[in-house]
Amino acid sequence: MRFKLTFDIEPVEQARPRARKLRQGIMMYDPAKVKNFKRRLHDMAKYLYPGEPLEKELAVEIWFYRSVQKSISKVERRRRLTGIHGPTVKPDLDNYIKSCLDALNGVLWKDDNLITTITAHKKYAEQPRIEIEVEEK
Repeated sequence: MRFKLTFDIEPVEQARPRARKLRQGIMMYDPAKVKNFKRRLHDMAKYLYPGEPLEKELAVEIWFYRSVQKSISKVERRRRLTGIHGPTVKPDLDNYIKSCLDALNGVLWKDDNLITTITAHKKYAEQPRIEIEVEEK
């Protein structure tokens, strides 16, 4: 089985978890921006993928398309949108991957530990989005 989905959502990187002290110990939680992103992506995936979560070994390829910064020249904007200059700025690609895979647990796959091969790309685009291709091995 192989499929590709596109999510019209701005990628958000996994940030360091926050901690709150409780009487019983410490509670760890995601910052609000990450929590909201994961919830939205999870819900979008449920809508776009009506099947059961996959339970076999998986290969995944992901394209993260992020917005171009507004404070640059028209020439530099064109370079970025045509791929001449790639997004070599923060956030790191691995942090995008982490937040995305975690959000899709229980929808596209039972758990992201099933992914044995992953390829990821970070690019600029007019329309921010995430594209993901999943293949059962």
